Amino acid sequence: MSSYGPRPSQLCLLSSLPRKETGDKVRFLGCVTSYSPASGVLALEHRLPEETHSVISLVDVNLVLESLGSEQTRVGEWVNVIGYITDIAPLASSRESNRGSLAVYTQAVLLWSAGPFDIRRYETTVKALGQAS
Repeated sequence: MSSYGPRPSQLCLLSSLPRKETGDKVRFLGCVTSYSPASGVLALEHRLPEETHSVISLVDVNLVLESLGSEQTRVGEWVNVIGYITDIAPLASSRESNRGSLAVYTQAVLLWSAGPFDIRRYETTVKALGQAS
């Protein structure tokens, strides 16, 4: 049976993005740590308590600029992203705290505010879904 239309996204935690492959379509939640209007890149993080290294998602939002509001680019805001992984690389940083961190580059095709939610419940649910598949 052939399928028409875009392929579905894979719901995952931001911290698991490095285990995906370039070209994978993903859906994840992240907290805005910075935004560069000049480049159209949003930096997102979501570090789990048990993790030793952080993962930063550098999200290219140029395709969704028309629908992007200030609430989605404000530092500290949580946003949902659906997009394609374009690259995974060690984070180029001179800061000691970023040693061993990874940057996952993502092209956003959809981005929206998370609104109020329970972060621990979200983590538990997404982890459970990942183990079931």
